[in-house]
Amino acid sequence: MDKNNNYKRNSRPNGDKRYTNNKKSDTRKPERQDRRDKREEINDEDDYPVEMIVGRNPVIEALKAEKPIDTIYIDKEATGSISVIVKLAKERDIVTKQVSHEKLTAMSRMTNHQGVVAMGACAQYAEISDILALAKSRGEDPFVIICDEINDPHNLGAIIRTAECSGTHGIIIPKRRSASLSGTVYKTSAGAASWLPVARVPNIPAAIDELKENGVWIYGTDASGEQYDKANLTGPIGLVIGSEGEGMGRLVSEKCDFMLSLPLKGKVNSLNASVAAGIFMYEVLRQRSAK
Repeated sequence: MDKNNNYKRNSRPNGDKRYTNNKKSDTRKPERQDRRDKREEINDEDDYPVEMIVGRNPVIEALKAEKPIDTIYIDKEATGSISVIVKLAKERDIVTKQVSHEKLTAMSRMTNHQGVVAMGACAQYAEISDILALAKSRGEDPFVIICDEINDPHNLGAIIRTAECSGTHGIIIPKRRSASLSGTVYKTSAGAASWLPVARVPNIPAAIDELKENGVWIYGTDASGEQYDKANLTGPIGLVIGSEGEGMGRLVSEKCDFMLSLPLKGKVNSLNASVAAGIFMYEVLRQRSAK
């Protein structure tokens, strides 16, 4: 940070050394993956305290009133005023998902849901600029966690909780193929989702570019990288945490300036995403506290 509180990427914190990602392919059978996706979607709607809005007019009015809405589930066979809901959701950049009539009945516990159920968000989504502004207001180098398709809401909630405790300035998640600010995430985060800015973006590589333009160095996490406690993690940092089964995506990996790894001594060759994230975050905190 210079005297004008601007962040700079003029020199590499670890020299000119870069690391590339050797992403492992997912070997799960397609039908097994389908079952897992269904379980994750159901888990994301557990009975935790977020508002559920059922019916066409209530959802339309909630959209017009700009209530915090996470996702809108729509009967894939529905017509008529559903198009109004889709249009309003698009204008507010809210995710819509097409599901079966039976799915909506199970979610709402009623049959007269009119083909639409909206799930409220446990907190308002932020912008990347909000995260950077928070770091600047504290007089600190930005420390941002980038979650690349963390699908399990329990993992996302645990990451948010640790991030808030370790002094992170915010989280970035993708709009699609990711857990979101659901009731499950809120409960697992122990309420930290109310305090830590979470930005939901349409494109993670583009979000990384925005961070780089603001002087942030991007660190990926992969077995091919430098051991985490040997790297210099004291400057402006964006830390990428890959998905539970597949790690970081190729495009995201290519955007990383450096790669970090954790030593593994057992027969299991990976850690839970939230556990690994916690180790990396507290190493950043350790190094910053020692400055």
